[in-house]
Amino acid sequence: MTYANAATFLQSLDDEWARHIAAIGPCRHETKPAREPYEALIRAIAYQQLHVKAGDAIVARFLALYPGLAFPAPEQLLATDADLQKACGFSANKLATIRAIAQARLDDVVPTLAEARSMSDAELIERLVSLRGVGRWTVEMFLIYSLERTDILPVDDLGVREGYRRLKGLEKAPKPRQMREIGERWSPYRTTAAWYLWRVPQSR
Repeated sequence: MTYANAATFLQSLDDEWARHIAAIGPCRHETKPAREPYEALIRAIAYQQLHVKAGDAIVARFLALYPGLAFPAPEQLLATDADLQKACGFSANKLATIRAIAQARLDDVVPTLAEARSMSDAELIERLVSLRGVGRWTVEMFLIYSLERTDILPVDDLGVREGYRRLKGLEKAPKPRQMREIGERWSPYRTTAAWYLWRVPQSR
């Protein structure tokens, strides 16, 4: 699958999709395929409900606790004083979730990257949403950005639903269940569809 094939498919759906994709241009979806699930989940939690710049600042302060390391191992994360980690800007709930993810990696609940690549989307979602504070959206971001899965539509993502509302000129954004039904037409390219919906201009 190439993004060009996906874009061509989506453009063929209707005039609104065709105009929008022509205006945005080629899909430039950027992934982090070498990132371990443990790290990817922690980063996703750090950015939850925050603007990118705020998330960047928190993650930078967190990583500064571990000089010389690209990312701390689970054992190192758990051995660090929680107050030092909280001072990076994490809420109490987020910090508890991050530490729970580290423990879950040690307990082999969070798979290695090699293991995750051999698992289906449904298997990964079912296993990982069992973790404290990890919802379906967090796992879907992992599937999209780390595992490069091509048919993921995060229907709980407000940006996706609002993007569709603006694309179609609707008064209200679809509910998640409605968005899932609508998105079935976009399979097997739902990840690319999400990428384009995130980029529908605010003025539409």
